[in-house]
Amino acid sequence: MVQDGETAPDFVLQDDTGSPVRLSEFRGRPVVVYFYPKDDTSGCTQEAKDFSCLADDFSKAGAEIVGISPDSVARHQKFKDKYDLSVRLLSDDTKTVVEAYGVWVEKSMYGRKYMGVERSTFLIDAKGKLVRSWRKVKIPGHAEDVLAAVKALGNLSKKSARRPDR
Repeated sequence: MVQDGETAPDFVLQDDTGSPVRLSEFRGRPVVVYFYPKDDTSGCTQEAKDFSCLADDFSKAGAEIVGISPDSVARHQKFKDKYDLSVRLLSDDTKTVVEAYGVWVEKSMYGRKYMGVERSTFLIDAKGKLVRSWRKVKIPGHAEDVLAAVKALGNLSKKSARRPDR
């Protein structure tokens, strides 16, 4: 399981159009990677809508957003079309990335145990380092919280890039 301060595990997954996306392609700007259980379920739909509504704000802050679930590329495309989502959705149908990030976990519902994705979000800085993680995410206000963290990260980068006046 990846921890804050570590380099985020790189990956290549297909997006909702079938195009390959490599995490390391985002180097030079922050990226928000959010993991969610399943397309077109109530919680996952609300989370995707929330991130989509704030997509312009994330972009203005210099950050990219990608959502990852084990759903297929075709299912992602239908999900995006149905709800007019603007975030990129990546298919991890082999579950290698959810396992690498430690979000493929045993869950329990009504006494039945099963494996599934733990709703989690990771903020990765411009150098590819994991700077903040949110696990067991509760959806209300989450996208706004992540945006605030992205903006704070940008402000820290600007301060550290400034030279002291002489």
